[in-house]
Amino acid sequence: MRPGRGANADLNPPAAVGGEQAGGTSRRTLLAALLSLGGCGFQPVYMPTASGNPGVAERELASVDVAVIADRPGQLLRQSLQKRMASDGGGQKRYDLRVSYWIAGEGVSVLTDNSATRLRLTGYANWVLVSSDPSQARLTAGSARAFDAINVLNNQFFAIDQQNDVVQQRIADQVAEQIATQLAIWFRQRVG
Repeated sequence: MRPGRGANADLNPPAAVGGEQAGGTSRRTLLAALLSLGGCGFQPVYMPTASGNPGVAERELASVDVAVIADRPGQLLRQSLQKRMASDGGGQKRYDLRVSYWIAGEGVSVLTDNSATRLRLTGYANWVLVSSDPSQARLTAGSARAFDAINVLNNQFFAIDQQNDVVQQRIADQVAEQIATQLAIWFRQRVG
């Protein structure tokens, strides 16, 4: 501690000098950097039209019908995809999204008696977007992956089962976000 200063004096960041923040970046520099993004052609994927209507990506995502995905983890993924794409059954569906999805588990913390105390669950999805017309033409495809983990320490069965449900939902949400983002970028690039 320096003489003449309180005990908490070293915890306070240095005062801004000349309009600069504690990190050394001025507000003017930050504003100039943000404004220059528009000059390079950057446009947000979900950018609305000039009239305020939904943009290309949002409109096209809403016209995607998510096919049924097998098993409970598949149901969770389908619900997450429908939520992100606003595929609630309304409007004309011009695309079909077909997804194969599975979750694999692996013991990552193993005791000397070969019992696992932590499981890593990884969700894998391969998807294909096809036109919903009679030709069923394949338009694009991709994959997504996410992982999470469960601690398995002397828990009751129902507690582990409940943890598993929560982790499967988180993995489904992460995979759905990746798929929706990949599709939104594809729709945006196709138009623009």
